[in-house]
Amino acid sequence: MSFMAPRLDAEIIAIGTELLIGGRSDLNSLFLADELGRLGIAVRFKSVVGDERQDIVTAIHTAVKRAQVIVMTGGLGPTVDDCTREAVAYATGRRLGRRKEALEGMTARLSQWGRIPNRAQLRQAMIPSGATVLKNPIGSAPGFCLAWKKAMIVSLPGVPREMEEMMQQEVVPLLRAASESSGRPQRAPIVRQVFHTFGLPEADVDATLKGLITHEVPVDLGLLASPMGVLVSLTTKANQSASEKNRDLLQRLAHDVRSRLGDWLFAEGRETMEEVVGRELTKRGLILAVAESCTGGLIGHRLTQVAGSSAYMDRGAVCYSNRAKTEMLGVSAELIVRRGAVSKEVAASMARGIRERANVSVGLSVTGIAGPGGGTETKPVGLVYVGLDDGTDRSIVREFRFHGDRNVIKQRSSQAALDLLRRWLLDKEAK
Repeated sequence: MSFMAPRLDAEIIAIGTELLIGGRSDLNSLFLADELGRLGIAVRFKSVVGDERQDIVTAIHTAVKRAQVIVMTGGLGPTVDDCTREAVAYATGRRLGRRKEALEGMTARLSQWGRIPNRAQLRQAMIPSGATVLKNPIGSAPGFCLAWKKAMIVSLPGVPREMEEMMQQEVVPLLRAASESSGRPQRAPIVRQVFHTFGLPEADVDATLKGLITHEVPVDLGLLASPMGVLVSLTTKANQSASEKNRDLLQRLAHDVRSRLGDWLFAEGRETMEEVVGRELTKRGLILAVAESCTGGLIGHRLTQVAGSSAYMDRGAVCYSNRAKTEMLGVSAELIVRRGAVSKEVAASMARGIRERANVSVGLSVTGIAGPGGGTETKPVGLVYVGLDDGTDRSIVREFRFHGDRNVIKQRSSQAALDLLRRWLLDKEAK
């Protein structure tokens, strides 16, 4: 392809009305930025547009003026609001036509699921003329890429797993081959190292890392807060040519980050809290059972998202009502009346009850007020207790005061419970 410039800049266009109205977070762009960075392609801009054809056309016309690689994610499904194909065709002056390889790939995938394409799904095989079809190894929607005005436009599905597989298997090789064939010098790879923390507010993480990066250091420090904690990133700057030197510097800085963050750091890279906990449970040969109230099964869901979790996850009980806590876990009805369902005593009893009934190594519990109603002056919305029982005097209960809407409080509560378990597994004093 002839889109290659001496130095490549990229723009990511995330498509979907749900990204604009708060229905879903755009995590695809973070993944795409990492993959492009490894190729030395700096993401200079990011756009988020809704499911309106003209808005997508405008975003494409803007992006092609300032970037040589444009990666779009979303809008390739079969529904009427999935109009990325039409928008790209209109913006570039191409005709849409049904492509044999796109249709065959989609039909084969649906056949594996015991289905045949309906009229709406046949739209997914419509590809702009002159574009290269990108295979979807796990989903039904093919992607495509085309060269236009010295830029490469890539269109991928919005489903994260499909987008990730297609980016790595289809797009990265295309970009690498085009870069090598151009014969022009490219930037050194942009290396990014990520650290995940929980329990320390963003301002405190910032204060802990103060002075780590000076103006002379060719590394950027980034912080990103979410209900799951604060993400810390170290990223080498794209305009540096001393790639190996930068890598060594990054490793020294990473060591310093680990030392400063200490127990607040729970994972690196793309590893999740539930993966860390699962690995530590497996390493020690321990079996877990979970009793949940305000999180409504979220902890169990997260734990069982990890392949092989049956080796350490025995069962989970959603004991939402007081009656359920009494009947399923043996929590004293008198205790609930005296101390309240949201109390450290009930959290401890829940953890002990699920461990004893499951006859496992450790029981984990959570009870709290997720809101928006139900709070009082003494027990406000966001008050959460997490309990852990291992059948010894080391049983633990921790109190948390979270803020945010109902969904955020549930997320933070599940993360707090898993973090308490992680700290216990690592034999560290829980904070």
